[in-house]
Amino acid sequence: MKTMKKSLILIISLINSTAFCKLSNAQIATPRLSPHCVITQEVGFNEITIDYCRPSVKGRKIFGKLVPFGKIWRTGANASTKIKFKDDVIIEGKEVPAGEYTLYTIPDKDEWTIILHNITTYWGVGKDYKESDDFMRFKVKPIQLNHKIETMAIELSNISTDACNLEIKWDYTLVKFKISTEVDKKVMAEIDDKMKGVSQATYYQAAVYYLENGKDLNKALEWIDKALENNEKFWILRQKSLILAKLGKIEEAIAIAEKSKNLAQEQGNDEYVKLNEKSISEWKLIKR
Repeated sequence: MKTMKKSLILIISLINSTAFCKLSNAQIATPRLSPHCVITQEVGFNEITIDYCRPSVKGRKIFGKLVPFGKIWRTGANASTKIKFKDDVIIEGKEVPAGEYTLYTIPDKDEWTIILHNITTYWGVGKDYKESDDFMRFKVKPIQLNHKIETMAIELSNISTDACNLEIKWDYTLVKFKISTEVDKKVMAEIDDKMKGVSQATYYQAAVYYLENGKDLNKALEWIDKALENNEKFWILRQKSLILAKLGKIEEAIAIAEKSKNLAQEQGNDEYVKLNEKSISEWKLIKR
């Protein structure tokens, strides 16, 4: 009986011990203090992706204390910040090949160092970090903000067809730099290729691109004339008048604009009527 009682006590103790161990090892899921963020932005034909974690101020002094001046920083929290380019880009006049890089920074009071690093596997800065593995370094001036950014943000702003700004914002500090991507060469190559067996619509698109981007206007005029062959549309005539005006052929530009305006009136397009009237008035002043 005593042996049986001892065995029962031992079994109960083992059960309690196992349950305690399980409870001790259990982890409660809670939100990250510095939430993970991934942004992907199309810029021209390129695509830029930034992967980072976003710490918050929470009443602390950030730059110069939590993030010391003069020391390398992961540019965020937890894992080091990564930036990825689908195609080659240009930063500070240097071509950066497509691929993924770690984005480190060295904050200072009057100047920040921006670093694109070739190794992307280090946690934080990483004890194995070597400056010799940097792809590039360059300096930027910090900007003092008049409003507080509680949660750190990395954003792509001022996006055009071939460039954007990368902004790092936290507390009362902003740093930014420009990223450019090649568009013109790709478009020009496509135009040259498409010109080999083209439709009138392609001639029109190519002529407008040349006009709007300051290319060979005589070539643009040649193409717009091909777009107009047996196809006199008011919007195509409008572009021809603009090309002629840019070439300094003001009288011809006015005559074509009048024709565009009349066709637009016939088809009830008030917008093009007004556009042509405005241009005609301006060109008549030049003619004087």
